[in-house]
Amino acid sequence: MTGSVPAQGDLDSASAAPLHPAAREVLLAALDRGYADPRRLHRAGREARLLLDNAREATAGALGVRADEVTFTPSGTHATHLGLLGLVRGARRGDLVVHSAVEHSAVRHAVEWSGRGEEVPVDKDGRVDPAEVRARAVRPEVAVVAVQSANHEVGTVQPVGRLDLPPDVPLFTDACASMGRLALPSGWAAAAGSAHKWGGPAGVGVLLVRTRARWRNPFPGDDRVDERSTGFENIPAVLAAAAALQAVVAQREEVNARHHDLVDVVRRRVAAEVPDVEVVGDPVRRLPHVVTFSCLYVDGEALVTELDRRGFGIASGSACTASTLTPSHVLEAMGVLTHGNVRLSLQRDATRADVDAFCDVLPDVVAEIRSRVGL
Repeated sequence: MTGSVPAQGDLDSASAAPLHPAAREVLLAALDRGYADPRRLHRAGREARLLLDNAREATAGALGVRADEVTFTPSGTHATHLGLLGLVRGARRGDLVVHSAVEHSAVRHAVEWSGRGEEVPVDKDGRVDPAEVRARAVRPEVAVVAVQSANHEVGTVQPVGRLDLPPDVPLFTDACASMGRLALPSGWAAAAGSAHKWGGPAGVGVLLVRTRARWRNPFPGDDRVDERSTGFENIPAVLAAAAALQAVVAQREEVNARHHDLVDVVRRRVAAEVPDVEVVGDPVRRLPHVVTFSCLYVDGEALVTELDRRGFGIASGSACTASTLTPSHVLEAMGVLTHGNVRLSLQRDATRADVDAFCDVLPDVVAEIRSRVGL
């Protein structure tokens, strides 16, 4: 099926997954039925509204939340900005955002835009200490705490459900890296997800806001079906995103177990076969499909280029600034090697042959790059 199968050697699903077959089928069917304005009372408008409501119900069911807590946005970044800044605007006290040092750039930019932020350090696996988060959150100037569900770059799962925050300090959780692949953690007031990371269409984000959360729209509003959203709803896309999410959740037990075993293979082989390499992130409590390692004396751009020439698409640099190949703030916060880093993220149909093929070529690629500088 054209468009639903990843290119051979594509090991970068954390950036974007190919369209799930379930999403493609629903998308094509909805294009002719979901074009109208869902606010209108005529037949086409009523049908569009029904499809939009179905997408919201399906998404809520897959995530274990209420349908009225689900808002569709134009992207995961927009959902993140809306969720975090809406909690800041609705805060009962202070204006300071306490956040982990390894948050995605979408969170970091929102914090910078809002005015004041404070980073909580992480350990060498990239995980925050719940006690440290609480110690900072109890201060009267703190408005919101932001801790991601799992890290986009190294895969480490954060202890979101164990954060013991004061009752008047809400938690924002960027769940873009894990939504669909892992169950949502508990304790958040608002959370964000991104459909293209679970096999839905690009251009669909999911904002979740708990019913009792003190959230106020931080941006100018719009007269749409959902008061938290702005702009004309892309109903075929959100319906396709919901279909993909349902399929991914239904399949995740089997897929996650297979991915976890395949990533273990990569971790073992890279550590054993490539000299001067550091495999980073928690080896157990992690996203099942992600593995990151850094190679000493190797340029990340050179690694990406040489592996791409051999048919392997991988990521290097920060997950949020890879186009500039700047050193990763995540790896810096963890205190590990920041250059020559590679992130593999497996597609849903990845096999042992796929990861073995990558591991077979990697040692020679690293050795070749090092030889260029006399090592």
